[in-house]
Amino acid sequence: PPRAALRVGAGADGEVGGRRIKATGCPALTKERKTSMRTRMAASDRIILGPLVAAIDQGTSSTRFLVFNAKTAELLSHHQVEIKQQFPKEGWMEEDPKEILQSVYECMERTCEKLSQLNIDISNIKAIGVTNQRETTLIWDKDTGEPLYNAIVWLDLRTQSTVERLISKTPGRNKNHLKHKTGLPISTYFSAVKLRWLLDNVEEVRQAVLSGRAMFGTIDSWLIWSLTGGKDGGVHCTDVTNASRTMLFNIHTLDWDPELCHYFDIPMEILPKVRSSSEIYGLMKICSNLKSGSLTGIPISGCLGDQSAALVGQMCFQDGQAKNTYGTGCFLLHNTGRKPVMSDHGLLTTIAYKLGRDKPACYALEGSVAIAGAVVQWLKDNLGIIESAEEIEKLAAVVGTSYGCYFVPAFSGLYAPYWEPSARGIICGLTQFTNRSHLAFAALEAVCFQTREILDAMNQDSGIPLTQLQVDGGMTSNRLLMQLQADILCIPVVKPSMPETTALGAAMAAGAAEGVSVWSLNPEDLTAVTSERFEPQINPEESEFRYARWKKAVQKAMNWESTEPVTNGNGETSIFSSLPLGFYIMGSMVMLIGAKFISGCHK
Repeated sequence: PPRAALRVGAGADGEVGGRRIKATGCPALTKERKTSMRTRMAASDRIILGPLVAAIDQGTSSTRFLVFNAKTAELLSHHQVEIKQQFPKEGWMEEDPKEILQSVYECMERTCEKLSQLNIDISNIKAIGVTNQRETTLIWDKDTGEPLYNAIVWLDLRTQSTVERLISKTPGRNKNHLKHKTGLPISTYFSAVKLRWLLDNVEEVRQAVLSGRAMFGTIDSWLIWSLTGGKDGGVHCTDVTNASRTMLFNIHTLDWDPELCHYFDIPMEILPKVRSSSEIYGLMKICSNLKSGSLTGIPISGCLGDQSAALVGQMCFQDGQAKNTYGTGCFLLHNTGRKPVMSDHGLLTTIAYKLGRDKPACYALEGSVAIAGAVVQWLKDNLGIIESAEEIEKLAAVVGTSYGCYFVPAFSGLYAPYWEPSARGIICGLTQFTNRSHLAFAALEAVCFQTREILDAMNQDSGIPLTQLQVDGGMTSNRLLMQLQADILCIPVVKPSMPETTALGAAMAAGAAEGVSVWSLNPEDLTAVTSERFEPQINPEESEFRYARWKKAVQKAMNWESTEPVTNGNGETSIFSSLPLGFYIMGSMVMLIGAKFISGCHK
């Protein structure tokens, strides 16, 4: 185990990796001996831990920088900064690329300060990995380094009409028309349609493309380009896992596909170079005046989309292993090995990882849920029934039931297994008895029911039902949620004691890269993970009854929104393009006419 540099004296304490280390029973020392020992320690007052590997974890709601011991996988220090989401119009969701980049710099600086306070030598950091929110799309100017528009977040729905138009042009209106190449349905979720929107609607983007200044990327590309020099020689690249989420990437040839780019009318010259998930992409360049300036020259050598990183961090390297991550959304990945498996039940086929230039790509089936932790954020920010995300567990536990209330949080439509962008959120089963505690419980149940839906689809596609579910992500700290999940799935839920598996996966990929080689991914060298296990505590009949009611609620949420506007003869949108609004206005007019008639009769 790592050794801590402890202050000399009876009962002195030291700290390493966030753990207090107690030195007890030290013998009393003479003044001369103390002076001698202090002199020897002053010459080497840094903790010797062996090679360290860092990870940038840039998610939808926050950015983190974490440092791990490459030999023990122990998390030594980290820092986190929240990211502001912007909602300029209904269904739109954006983030500021410069704020995201600044949050990375801040996290690196604060973490390096914490390491110095722990007496850990920053120069022992040998590599840095990047993991990121996938699909989120941005374009920047390679000459100025400035973003040309805000990043369009993966949850954004502004492209729904584009998607419907694309689907209408396919044979048989088939949303899976491109799936044989991409593994994905045509959906607002993926980058190609967001990129198409930017090209169609932002003049600065169009001009930059015409003049050869535009660079497209997902968040990983933006960060790697910026951190390796930006406009002064930054590396424009992405990895196979992020590329496989764009709808422009052929998951069989492992490269951008000219036919797909032609289909979406995307110029290929703006795309980043596709690399493996574990190789040296470039070297860090940071201002030398900062504490984190000592990271300059360290290779960025790992890159994985967040869900692939969690799969690696959970050490799901074998065909058939799976994990579920509970973050802003919820993502269940099932390793299918070197063979891509096409789903017949609404799941995605995606690249799991490619851990080296000469290593084979491994694939995964993925069930994607748009809204998981985001529903808790909604209860806090929009309804105000909790003041912090942590409060929801306590509030829901007060009642221990939803009392027949069901919550389908289809704020961005429904993802797997439905892929129905017209769905919208619904809360049903309300009575006068329903209170905020029941609503909180229903919100947690909604996360579990959505996981049950994608797990059922995965079991059907694989033919081998999972006997337990490995979990990770921020929401797994909610013990009530984990128990609910075991109850609704009727299988055990296994949570690792170290929850930062996404960042760990990126660090593992970076440390294992050729030219770094400080982290072995050989099965016999992998550190055993301690975990907590949640067993089902209700009978299967009750679980099935609740799940059937949930499915009924889902049907009520379907086909709620239409993006095809009804126009009048002049081409202007009619108020009756919304049926509910039309009925409301017509009903109001009838009531007004009736009221006027009645009042006239009484005169």
